Amino acid sequence: MTYPVPAAPAVRLRRRFGSPAWSVVALLVAVPVAGLSLFRAIPADWPLQVVQLLSFTPWLVLPAALAAVLALFGRRPWVITTTAVLLAAQLFWLFPLDWLFPGDSARPMMTPADSVALKAMSFNSEYGQADAETIVRLVRENGVELLAVQEHTQGLEDRLQAAGLADILPNRLSDPTDDASGSAIYSLYPLEAAGRLPNTPFQIPVTRVAIGKPGDSAVLTVTNVHTLPPVDARIAQWRSDLAAVARQAARPGHQLLLGDFNATYDHHEFRELLDAGGDGTKLVDVGVSSGGRFSPTWPMEGPVLPGIVIDHMVTSQDVANTGYAVHRVPGSDHAAILATLTVPAAG
Repeated sequence: MTYPVPAAPAVRLRRRFGSPAWSVVALLVAVPVAGLSLFRAIPADWPLQVVQLLSFTPWLVLPAALAAVLALFGRRPWVITTTAVLLAAQLFWLFPLDWLFPGDSARPMMTPADSVALKAMSFNSEYGQADAETIVRLVRENGVELLAVQEHTQGLEDRLQAAGLADILPNRLSDPTDDASGSAIYSLYPLEAAGRLPNTPFQIPVTRVAIGKPGDSAVLTVTNVHTLPPVDARIAQWRSDLAAVARQAARPGHQLLLGDFNATYDHHEFRELLDAGGDGTKLVDVGVSSGGRFSPTWPMEGPVLPGIVIDHMVTSQDVANTGYAVHRVPGSDHAAILATLTVPAAG
């Protein structure tokens, strides 16, 4: 005798959602990123601690990407959407659209017949402690024709002289000091002093340089920038220094402003400087336009921190650029920055 086997109970296949723990962790990672992103998005005169934190904005793309990945595991649509928007904001700031798609205001394409090339280098020597031999080697190997030095001292000037810099760049305008305010410009071409920016604790001299050769030359106005850093009560002077540099940048002529701005692209004060070009045009940050947002210039020694970009080359829009590079120099907490600039020849 056989008995019917009872039917197995129906197994309900349920859609499995990701564990809520993934979403919780994703939100925990995203919250501090969102907080700093709010400060980045609103161009206000934020207090000192916020200004300093904004320097590290490019690195926020890493926790933002992590939060987005964790949200995918959590499978909560609103968490996925929130973290995706946050990541998109970081990418937007990291790769500004006006550099990716410059449109009608892009720097004009120039041919060798109507332009003059100049290889420029800028470097903060940290109280003149930088290794002179390395500086001269970088100048020689890269064919540098214009060198701007910040925190220039007499000791560094003497060591550069002994290392043979004058044989490569025979023209010099310098004012060395024992503190951080000294400056120098070394050049293959003749230099003409054009004054200093007023009311800045550090020297910010302006120099005119006639580059090229007779019949194929260009005049470039060079500003050797060193603003006060945004620390303690001096943050107001930092803003004042950047505003003074912006006023200089708005003057007529081909402009090159290079040096230690003590500001990053993520500070609205610096972006306002870039908006201050003459004739309503936008100035060009050579590092940003070359994709150098993850090529830190500080700190090169001392406390272990995510590197940031506070040393810049900024040009008027009619000056093209190629070959942007960052090089470490022993003895300094700053890196040297180099680029080849192309300046329209005089008509």
